[in-house]
Amino acid sequence: MGPTENLTGLRKRQAAGRRKQSGRRPRQRYCLLKGCEQRFHPRQARQRYCSQECREAARKWLRWKDQQRYRKTAAGRQKRNGQGRRYRERVRSRKPPEPEAVDDAARVTTTALFFRAQLRPAWVLRAIRATAAKSVAAVLLRGMPAGTGAGPAAGAALETGADLIRTY
Repeated sequence: MGPTENLTGLRKRQAAGRRKQSGRRPRQRYCLLKGCEQRFHPRQARQRYCSQECREAARKWLRWKDQQRYRKTAAGRQKRNGQGRRYRERVRSRKPPEPEAVDDAARVTTTALFFRAQLRPAWVLRAIRATAAKSVAAVLLRGMPAGTGAGPAAGAALETGADLIRTY
């Protein structure tokens, strides 16, 4: 058989039978990442996740799952046991940290009950002038005997001065 004699008619019939490409998008899917599961329009045929963050999270989970599967095998258990053994040896071989030198003269240790008996009650503290140029230690510990290392000279009081309590 040879070509048809009316080529223009053939072209018209072929053009009429062609379907137009519509701008239709593929249907929505659910993101396969557990916890996300939102609907999205895939840009590619085999797209499973809605965003780059979901793809990275899925990749991270797959690496973890593969590691778990590998550790169930005999070779994986052997390798993991070796890792644990080497770690324990490293911990054993570490030297314990040397204790820092503490200056005993600067350290004052007393019992809380001793201080509590020497401190002034709160109602007395309210009567103290706000403009007094004395330190808090001098106000709170006035009348208390000075211990060793408490002041510039051994046995000296913290501060001396005028009476700090206002009488009403």
